[in-house]
Amino acid sequence: MAPTEPEPPVDPDAVVHEPDEAFAEATNVRRFMREYGIDTYDELVERTTTDLPGVEASGVDWFWDELVDYLDLEFYEPYDEVRDDSRGPQFADWYPGGRLNVAHNTLDRHAAVDAAARNRVAVLWEGEPGDRREVTFHDLQREANRVANYLDAAGVETGDTVGLYMPMVPEVVSVLYGCFKVGAVAVPIFSGFGTDAVATRLADAEPSVVFTGDGFYRRGSEVRLKGTLDAAIERAGGVERVVVHERLGCDPPWGARDEWWVDAVGTRSPVYETKSLPSDAESMLLYSSGTTGRPKGIVHTHAGVLTQCSKEVHFGFDQKPSDRFFWVSDIGWMMGPWTLVGNHAFGGTVVIYEGAPDHPGPDRLWDLIERHGVTTFGVSPTAVRALRKHGTEPVESHDLSSLRLLGSTGEPWDPESWLWFYEHVGGGDCPIINISGGTEICGCFLMPMPDQPLKPCTLGGPGLGMDVDIVNEAGESVAEAGERGYLVARDSCPSMTKSLREGDERYLEEYWSRFTDPPLWNHGDWAQRDDDGFWFLHGRADDTLNVAGRKVGPAEIEAVLVDHDAVTQAAAVGVPDATTGTAVVAYVVLEPGVEPSDGLRAELRDRVGEAHGKPFRPREVLFVDEFPLTQSGKVVRRAMAAAYAGEDPGDLSSVENPEALDRIREGTDGAR
Repeated sequence: MAPTEPEPPVDPDAVVHEPDEAFAEATNVRRFMREYGIDTYDELVERTTTDLPGVEASGVDWFWDELVDYLDLEFYEPYDEVRDDSRGPQFADWYPGGRLNVAHNTLDRHAAVDAAARNRVAVLWEGEPGDRREVTFHDLQREANRVANYLDAAGVETGDTVGLYMPMVPEVVSVLYGCFKVGAVAVPIFSGFGTDAVATRLADAEPSVVFTGDGFYRRGSEVRLKGTLDAAIERAGGVERVVVHERLGCDPPWGARDEWWVDAVGTRSPVYETKSLPSDAESMLLYSSGTTGRPKGIVHTHAGVLTQCSKEVHFGFDQKPSDRFFWVSDIGWMMGPWTLVGNHAFGGTVVIYEGAPDHPGPDRLWDLIERHGVTTFGVSPTAVRALRKHGTEPVESHDLSSLRLLGSTGEPWDPESWLWFYEHVGGGDCPIINISGGTEICGCFLMPMPDQPLKPCTLGGPGLGMDVDIVNEAGESVAEAGERGYLVARDSCPSMTKSLREGDERYLEEYWSRFTDPPLWNHGDWAQRDDDGFWFLHGRADDTLNVAGRKVGPAEIEAVLVDHDAVTQAAAVGVPDATTGTAVVAYVVLEPGVEPSDGLRAELRDRVGEAHGKPFRPREVLFVDEFPLTQSGKVVRRAMAAAYAGEDPGDLSSVENPEALDRIREGTDGAR
């Protein structure tokens, strides 16, 4: 393959996207602003996050109260007050006294309206070999009811956990909603995990029932799930029943606890009365990526997940009745449930794809978007960087004019890849709704609104109803001063985890221990607001490189390296140094057709030194084929630094491609 053509430099400070005024006026967020007499974005953020003079309720309380009726979210019984925060923001109780169920809002009410609503496509699925299915809300409800009836028969009660270690097939949606219906706590587990990662999560969550599949297709090969699950159960214990969906038609290992889907679920009644649950009833146990230690079990509620996901899809992604929403994800990553709940709350259509984004060719996603008329497309920056290596021809060979909005999350962008995504995939018209929050809030602290101008890589500003700030080491706000600091939340939101599975002690230590007076949620990211009001992230604060007393985020060094025509990806890590305390080591993935050389290595070192000063010039620049990544596309820098230093990298259960780390250990340049 020929190397891609060099692209002109990108000015990261220039406004690239200016929304068409007709488009902006038709957005859902503008409609909300007109209804409440709000004129500007800054006023909108202030109204939904700040205590205003003469207004009885805080902006946060006002917004989350108004949101329920504005979005037509249905409670079986109304709540007594929007929240009780008498125990502080760490343990706020949202919508106390109310009763609801996520599945009623995402499924039952659409299937019960009329034929048009019932027969709308809820899930448009495509397998990697090309097989396709369309599942209506009527069909999805009946299948979710069968799952609920099976769980009842299996003795699963309200508050019990149920594991989902499943391929990305339509049945995974009915399992998720079936769990919601009976009041069980769904535990999605990434289908790409191996035995250790699955066992860790099963041991922590303790489900008695797990849904799985015989396997799925990935890059033209069969990936078997059942054997991996069996080995994980032997280590974790506790699982009494396993329901197996047949995808491959293979002959999986079998035991007394195993049942085929068609027998366990398919024989059940398609009628079930969804349970009315308290607002704070647990809905999901989502596990964090574990990039800084053992995985954290994040506890979510029915009210929190419903309000946050639906708010973000409606306002940030401007959900319209005709939309087809496709986010490249797995049910085991937060974006899987987020996409389903956020779109199905409005009766929207979600596109699900089973396989690899570049199989059988680098145009697979672009072909899928064209054939299915996708209007909203979300993907990680890492995936875009990988697809960008193939040049523009695979994109330009497809008609992507159906797209209205693009989305991204998972890690910081580099300006060149952001602009490539914007110009070649979005045609220079679609805003990139670059969002950041996390599993801990099943949503976003930062997200642009679709009616806003955009600079490359920006995250816009605070999400609606999200009282976030940037503070220094003393907890003092530095956002207006334009200084880089810690991204924090000054208040809670409905979807903020109510605690961690293992208890309050680790929850408080992880998120509330750095800033205690007043208590601030420390999200662990470096953030900065520029002079024009655009917010940016600079990587994880715990990844910060402190060289000779000066600090810089890895993303800042990586941006300099990726700006070189020969480089497609870069990762900067800190390693011990006798003179400066910490030295920088840079790992680099080169563009196709570019060979590593000592001259290129020296050139890249010098570029970093010129941009950030000599102390930050990498001690070494090492060429590799790929980086170890979590399933959400995050580079596991701590593991790379440990491998370089010959140390134990710690928990690797969330790493999707551990073989990449093995090659880094073996000696970098030879890995090519």
